[in-house]
Amino acid sequence: MSSAPSDAPVPAHKARGRIPKTVWDLVFTLVIPILILSPNVLGEGIGVASVLGGGTAGNVRAYLLAALIPVAYVLWDILVNRNVSPVALIGGAGALFSGALAFWYVDGFWYAIKDSARSYLVGLAFLVSAATSVPLFRVFLDAASIGEAPEDRALTNRALREPAVHRGMVAGTLVFALVDILGGVVNSVVNFQRVTAKFGTDAFNAQVAEVNAIMRVPGMAISFLGVFAAIYFVQKAVKARYGEGASVFEAADLARRVRQEDRAAGA
Repeated sequence: MSSAPSDAPVPAHKARGRIPKTVWDLVFTLVIPILILSPNVLGEGIGVASVLGGGTAGNVRAYLLAALIPVAYVLWDILVNRNVSPVALIGGAGALFSGALAFWYVDGFWYAIKDSARSYLVGLAFLVSAATSVPLFRVFLDAASIGEAPEDRALTNRALREPAVHRGMVAGTLVFALVDILGGVVNSVVNFQRVTAKFGTDAFNAQVAEVNAIMRVPGMAISFLGVFAAIYFVQKAVKARYGEGASVFEAADLARRVRQEDRAAGA
């Protein structure tokens, strides 16, 4: 019998069986690092650090491995999926920044600052961008319209440059930045309180793993809060400018409203 053509549709049960990307994200950015840092993951007091040489050197190697695996995963995801959107590139830059910081061997107060440095840097970048013609929160909104027709995207971008909408974008960017910085402060406080051991010890790695597990959900919640708050200000400005029902996430409809205004102005 001849083999099935390569472009044959995938059966529904196989499509449903695929592991969602969110699960892979959690595995490579949370579960694997925690397992690597845990001093007893292999039982009887044996952890990855023991396999990597034990002692201070083994603990440092385990710490670096746990820090660099998420970086490698993010970069691999960008390269394999050829995702060069601004959002993906910002994520990749953030991953590289975090990877570089892994080689800054500190504990105590400075570790608490280091672990939140990415949030502080992103927040600062968004704060600065709010004073420019292109507030950085617009990057997220541009990504939402990537799949739309080029003409609709162009008109949507024009709508976002309208003074009233731009003011909403500035407000949203400022809120996002402040919430991101707040999330960094919360993370720093938790790290300062819980990661008290000396760098390079079993206890330090175990405490880092514990805080990573504790802060993942609260950290995501704070990030989502910032995004939703920023969207609120932008949407409010879009509706005030283009009428009830207008949405920055409905590029075709927003483009239609812009065209209607153009026709009315030319009449």
